[in-house]
Amino acid sequence: MPLTRLAFLLTLTFGTGACGGPEASDSDSEGAPETSECGPTVGKVAKVIDGDTIVLESGEKIRYLLVDTPEITNGKRECFGVEARDFNAEYVLGQDIELTYDVECADAYGRLLAYVDVPDGEINSLLIARGYACVLDIPPNGEERAGEFMAMQRAAQDQKAGLWGMCGDVCGP
Repeated sequence: MPLTRLAFLLTLTFGTGACGGPEASDSDSEGAPETSECGPTVGKVAKVIDGDTIVLESGEKIRYLLVDTPEITNGKRECFGVEARDFNAEYVLGQDIELTYDVECADAYGRLLAYVDVPDGEINSLLIARGYACVLDIPPNGEERAGEFMAMQRAAQDQKAGLWGMCGDVCGP
């Protein structure tokens, strides 16, 4: 599915609001960021931590929904982790992004959980489709899109794209 169509379907499915709350809205203050119940709906990426986690200029840490890339932090160097981080950075670092939240706003580490749209598409989908990540399905988030992401992962596996051609079956059972 072309990414522009995917973005349109995401907007229809999730809207621009968050966590089952009201639609995102502009603040009354000029220049203030758009926000939802979960957090900002737009931002600029200041730092890429790894393949599935970024930091906005405003300080919020964002963890990508339905995505798990190989670990490269805390002394870990899993197969294809550096490549996943570099791919992520190529698409998001310094970019203005849009964030769409699901049911739960944050994880146990205080990171906001979101789908992230960049000018070239949705990075969550790109990481899975190009073989830089595995699907990480933790309900209730992602329930409406888990099948779509699993299909992208199966296609990447079949094509031996990215980590699937270099690391084998890294996603476990």
